[in-house]
Amino acid sequence: MLSEQGAHLTRQRLADGSTRVEIEPADELASVDRSIPGDPSSAAFLLLAAVLVEGSQITVSGVNLNPERTGFFRLLAKMGADISGYEAPPETLEQISKEPVGDVSARSSSLVGITVGAEEIPAAVDEITLLALAGCFASGTTRVSGAGELKVKETDRIAGVVELISAIGGTIEATDDGFVVTGSGDLRGGTIDSLGDHRLAMLGAVAGLASEQGVTVTNFEAADVSYPGFVDDISRLA
Repeated sequence: MLSEQGAHLTRQRLADGSTRVEIEPADELASVDRSIPGDPSSAAFLLLAAVLVEGSQITVSGVNLNPERTGFFRLLAKMGADISGYEAPPETLEQISKEPVGDVSARSSSLVGITVGAEEIPAAVDEITLLALAGCFASGTTRVSGAGELKVKETDRIAGVVELISAIGGTIEATDDGFVVTGSGDLRGGTIDSLGDHRLAMLGAVAGLASEQGVTVTNFEAADVSYPGFVDDISRLA
């Protein structure tokens, strides 16, 4: 996107598999008209709701399926979720602003706990807290490590998700760089505070759909930061 607007960038794949990016100063960037593909981080909340709520099924259209952004979908599939569409080869998909775009479908599924390591975090970092919720409904234990970056998001999301899940009846413990969830197959529900974090606000709403008693989220307006239409969309699923 920056290159399209006149920035001078070079990218080099290094021997260890990482990418080095260099950028030169630019006097100005050109304005452009651009269509933006659907955000996979936002789609993740709706797709997980379908996985957790019995008898549910949903298809989210126009999702950015760049493999660097679809890590959460792969992890959900690893847990046993019936989720499809995200794995289509990028070259076979429609391109919007040079990004591969397609539809992702999910339906209610039985989940199993998994272990997630540091190498799987970058492509799913904004959705990792959703794994804590998924882990509550899975059989066995879900362990996440290498996610220390979550401590420096809008809030400390490791502490935040532990507080949230614990408040609504889940069994979760924080670690130095992640968390461990012991699945029970359900959640009681209750009242939580979003802590002003849009991801935690939306997580609470999804937990409300799947829990026994529902969830009340205070400071829910935080969700508007990334998904202003979330209330309307999630209400249509209820």
